[in-house]
Amino acid sequence: MTSVDEPARPNGRIRDAARTQAEILDVATQEFARAGYDGARVDEIAARTRTTKRMIYYYFGGKEQLFTAVLERAYGVIREAEQQLDVEHLDPVAAIRRLAELTFDHHEAHPDFIRLVSIENIHGAEHIAASEKLGRIGSPALEVIRRILQAGQKSGLFTADVDAVDLHAMISSFCFFRVANRHTFGALFGRDLVDPAQREHYRTMLGDMVIAYLTADRAAN
Repeated sequence: MTSVDEPARPNGRIRDAARTQAEILDVATQEFARAGYDGARVDEIAARTRTTKRMIYYYFGGKEQLFTAVLERAYGVIREAEQQLDVEHLDPVAAIRRLAELTFDHHEAHPDFIRLVSIENIHGAEHIAASEKLGRIGSPALEVIRRILQAGQKSGLFTADVDAVDLHAMISSFCFFRVANRHTFGALFGRDLVDPAQREHYRTMLGDMVIAYLTADRAAN
C-alpha cells in the first residue's frame, strides 16, 4: 500500500476522521454496488463525499483497499445482526425458523450487500481472501445453527444428517437468489420475487422448506 501524507485541510477546518471515513464508505458502497469494482471511480466517490481523492487514499490506501473496507463493513453488519439473535428460549423448530427469517430480512433490506457479494465472486473472492479482518470475522450464525441442530436431533425433532455450514448455505441461497435474480426472474417468468404483497409468502415458504427438510421422515424413502 502506498503511503500518502495527510493532506492539508482547507481553511484550517478539522473534520472528524471517523465521520469522514464513514461517509466515504457509504458512498463507496453505493458506487461499487452500482458500477462494479472495475467500473467504480475513486474520483466519483470523492466528488460525492465533498472530499478529495488524496484524502481517500490517505484513509484507505487505494481503490483495492477501499473495496476491501466496503466488504468488511458490509459483512460486519450482518455478523452484528447474527450476534444479536436470541433463540435460546425457543424450541428447535421455532429457533431455526427465526434464524432463516433473520437472513431473509437482512438480505432484503441490504440489496447493495447482495450486489457486492456478487461482484466479489466475479473476482474470485480475492479481496476477502486477502483480508485479515474477514478471515477472523467468521459467522456467529454457524454456532447458533450448530446448537439448534444438536438440540433438534437430541429431541428427535430433526432427522436430517446435515451440518451447520450446509444448512447456512441452504438458507442463504434462497435469500440471495430472491434479491440477486429479481430482474432476470421477473423478465423470464413475470413474477417479482420482492413484491411487497408476496413478502410474507416467501418468508414463510423459506422457513417451511428448511423445517420440512430437517424433519422429513427418512425411513419413508
